[in-house]
Amino acid sequence: MMNNSAQVQDDFEGEISNLSHGKATMNPPAPMQEGVSLRVKLVLSYLGVALGAILLMVIVVAFSVQNYFYQSQLEQARTNAEDIARQVAQLYQQNDDNWYSMGTLMPQRQFLNVNLVIVDSQGVVHTALLPPNFAVYNTTLQQALTQALQGQETSGTLQGEQNDPNTFSGTYACAPIWYNNQIIGAVFFAQANRYHGFSPGDFLANVDKSLLITGIGLALAVTAFSLFMSRSLTRPLVSLTRAAEEMKAGNYAHRVDEPKSQDELGTLALTFNAMADKIAADVNELRQQEQLRRDLTANIAHDLVTPLTAIQGYSEAIADDVITSPAERHEVAQLIAREVQRLRRLVSDMQNMTSLESGRARLEIAPLNLHDLVTETLAVIAPECEQAEIKLRNEIDPAIPPVLADSDRITQVLLNLIDNARRHTPAGGTITLGARIDGPWLVAWVRDTGSGINPQDLPYIFERFYRVDRSRATSSGGSGLGLAIIKAIIVAHGGVTWAQSAPNQGTTIYFALPLAQVQVTPPNQIETAARPIRSK
Repeated sequence: MMNNSAQVQDDFEGEISNLSHGKATMNPPAPMQEGVSLRVKLVLSYLGVALGAILLMVIVVAFSVQNYFYQSQLEQARTNAEDIARQVAQLYQQNDDNWYSMGTLMPQRQFLNVNLVIVDSQGVVHTALLPPNFAVYNTTLQQALTQALQGQETSGTLQGEQNDPNTFSGTYACAPIWYNNQIIGAVFFAQANRYHGFSPGDFLANVDKSLLITGIGLALAVTAFSLFMSRSLTRPLVSLTRAAEEMKAGNYAHRVDEPKSQDELGTLALTFNAMADKIAADVNELRQQEQLRRDLTANIAHDLVTPLTAIQGYSEAIADDVITSPAERHEVAQLIAREVQRLRRLVSDMQNMTSLESGRARLEIAPLNLHDLVTETLAVIAPECEQAEIKLRNEIDPAIPPVLADSDRITQVLLNLIDNARRHTPAGGTITLGARIDGPWLVAWVRDTGSGINPQDLPYIFERFYRVDRSRATSSGGSGLGLAIIKAIIVAHGGVTWAQSAPNQGTTIYFALPLAQVQVTPPNQIETAARPIRSK
């Protein structure tokens, strides 16, 4: 029979362990396809903008210089034509209004790289300085002279063959000759593009070459600058990407290098590190919660299996007529009833704690005199303590201000704390209850002279089903829900709980409740002489 019971317990705990250690699996994410890196994109964008600006600058400068030279040459040709027209008018006057011997009046006049034609109002040529093959421009010449004799000044360009030195290339202007408000002739003046040893085309070519060299130099400088800027911009992003990949792989301790600048990328790096810290804390909390859940499941399984196994064993013994004596049957029935009562208390404690933690439990909040309540509670539990030779002391000042609390719930807290202290205090020990005012709070405590708690166990004593005795023997304690229920009740009142203890030096459990006539602050702002322990 006992073997069957042990087997049932082992099977039940094994099933619970398998459930608590189950792990979900999921397929890893598909790898991302590699594309053009951000650094290359930044370099190309910088270079594209720079080259576009340089090309536009070259075009604008070249066009502006060419237009300037063209307009300057036309203006110079018009000025020369008008100047020659005035000189011819003066010579015409000096010659007694006569064109005869005009050539003798302009002897020795030298025109370098200049073509000159002077005609009278009848179109008769009096002066002609033209190259041998200027006849190809006769149409342009005749049209310009005709318009000038009609009072219109004209100008333009003459374009010859590029590789033929006998042809003429340059700008021209044709102006009428005025005398006594009458047109007496016209002057056609043409100036070659090449003069004084150079040509505007050569100059423009040199300008374009200089602009091109400057553009190439600027492009190289922009490329180097863009490489530097892209490196400084992408280095934090590379670090962020590496950190994100580490986090994706489960390494939550990896952090981004501290930024050297406080720009947007630096702020992003700091934010990422803060987010990583929060995620790491959450992951650690989840892991701890998962471990607590597993421990909780295992503890529930153990606390349920033990009475169920005993009930099953005793029931089988009665059913199989192993126990035949009426007295033994009665004793076994009492044992079964005791184990059933244990189960009922366990389930009741779990329901009670769940309702308190979820906020569904209704509290009858009213001003409460803690000194009187402690006196009444000690009177109830005094017989058990006297039997165990343990002294009880109520050191709470009778004049202490009342608190806002539910008397039934606080009575439950006091009974649990005193009973817990009684079970861990040897004969001759003392259990003391006290309280003090701490701002808007009343801090109460239950202190014993018992065996104390090890430092490694102290932070976890308020957790559900936590037992200092790893064997979870019923002789060394209850279900492990007592302090968890106490914490839930105090938190439901808006207070906090904590503990102080050391091995062989006793234990003190503190709880804080709001005073009845004081506007309280949130519990996390309570300042106490003993710092509350962290509860998970």
